[in-house]
Amino acid sequence: MNHTTPEREDIRANDNPIGMDGIEFIEYATSKPQALGQVLEMMGFRPIARHRSREVMLYRQGEVNIIVNAHHAAHSQSAAPDEQPVIAAMALRVRDAGVAYQRALDLGAWAVPTRVEVMELNIPAIHGVGQSRIYFVDRHRVFSIYDVDFVPIPGVDQHPPAQHGLHLFGLVQYIGNERTADWTEFYQSLLGFETLPDAQRFGILPKGRILRSPCKGFHLQLIEPEPSVLDVEDDEHFQRLGLGTSDVAAAVTSLSALGVEFVEHAHSTSQRAGALTRNWMGSVSFELVGHVMP
Repeated sequence: MNHTTPEREDIRANDNPIGMDGIEFIEYATSKPQALGQVLEMMGFRPIARHRSREVMLYRQGEVNIIVNAHHAAHSQSAAPDEQPVIAAMALRVRDAGVAYQRALDLGAWAVPTRVEVMELNIPAIHGVGQSRIYFVDRHRVFSIYDVDFVPIPGVDQHPPAQHGLHLFGLVQYIGNERTADWTEFYQSLLGFETLPDAQRFGILPKGRILRSPCKGFHLQLIEPEPSVLDVEDDEHFQRLGLGTSDVAAAVTSLSALGVEFVEHAHSTSQRAGALTRNWMGSVSFELVGHVMP
């Protein structure tokens, strides 16, 4: 009899309590979906499917899925999508969505009421930073959520290749003054994230705290305002996506040819570590991060 197996299984469960396996999609909300779509296409994403009943479009490149949502009723009770896009949600791939959702509620998360229409999936979600949501998705292998809710665009490649191996490295989250400990506890307790050492940095912005997902597939960077800035707790939000690539310089060259503009940054000494795009539509930017997928 192998007496060590149960202990090893318990350790793995504690390290990744909800069986997280990366991010299924990132959702932007905007009243200008065509303009945002043009930005995404410059970044190498392609529109591949439309939602059956809502003004929602699915974009993809490689393994990265981005949903552009212009459907008013899908957002907070009082606010419709604004012209400036916001990162409205991230969807986590998990072993069992119902179990992950209930565990989060038991630990103090706030539930997001869902309004499911005919022929739509009920995807459980909790409140995240600001007005954002964190979805739990367990249909992401043979059968996906897009098979039910979306209609493929005819003649379009459903799996467009990634520019220079671009993959989702993580998200940057702006938080309020002295809120790092609160948000670290949120992600650690509810979802199993771990804090990386301060010396372990990625990209071009050596700020804030880096959290790594329990599946080790992506990161969150929590950034407080500069010390001179007054309290901004009400302005907490996901700021931008980080896209990993094994060759930042080549990716910059390729994307620049498509019209993407990159900005100089005080912390950037070379393009090996990363690069930051200009800001579009008042709120949309992307950070390239030198990173090789494991």
